[in-house]
Amino acid sequence: METLGAVKGRIRAAVGCGSEETAMMYIDFIRHGEPVGGRRYRGQRDDPLSDKGWDQMWASVGVETAWKRIITSPLQRCSAFAYALGERHRISVAEQPAFMEVGFGVWEGRTPQDLEQEDPGVLERFYADPVGCRPAGAEPLDAFVERVTGAWQQLMEAKGDGDILVVAHAGVVRAVLMHILGMPLSHLYRITVPNAGITRIRFAPGRPPTLLLHGGSLAEWEQAVADMAN
Repeated sequence: METLGAVKGRIRAAVGCGSEETAMMYIDFIRHGEPVGGRRYRGQRDDPLSDKGWDQMWASVGVETAWKRIITSPLQRCSAFAYALGERHRISVAEQPAFMEVGFGVWEGRTPQDLEQEDPGVLERFYADPVGCRPAGAEPLDAFVERVTGAWQQLMEAKGDGDILVVAHAGVVRAVLMHILGMPLSHLYRITVPNAGITRIRFAPGRPPTLLLHGGSLAEWEQAVADMAN
């Protein structure tokens, strides 16, 4: 069986880096797995991963890794896995508070069913206008995106050599993708981010950041590029 390094070499060739191969790098985002309590609008509520959530995360990253650094949200549904992965592969881990999830105000800890029962149609109104129809006490969406993209820019300026993994939340992944793809703020929730889904962004000299993978696992990405190269 090929090592991750061998597969990665073929991936770099398949996506067309040519002589710039050595300067290319990836920044991967992985959303946390399922937390205890199942689907809820958690925001900054600090629930831990469930057993299922841990299994989802390990399955998504695979056995080997090429990451040189791990950045994580300090919320334990992200940080617990980040530190466990770092310990397993001897990778340094650093917390970035700006990569915490958006604050959902009075919705934090509530299920979609709870909210709909209390106020029928509230979720339809929210997703139709996530900027204007915020839950009471919620973090303004523009302020959330500003803090995430600010941390993203800091990461770009200090990324150095080697691939990076960011362990974070659905909202954080949406904010970064919205930023690099030039999407309007009102379209933020048109991006679905599954539990333990990986989003891969490529950086190459002279090119803008490029989205290569969204919502899958590394095994799926490696198989797709292997198929392209064959």
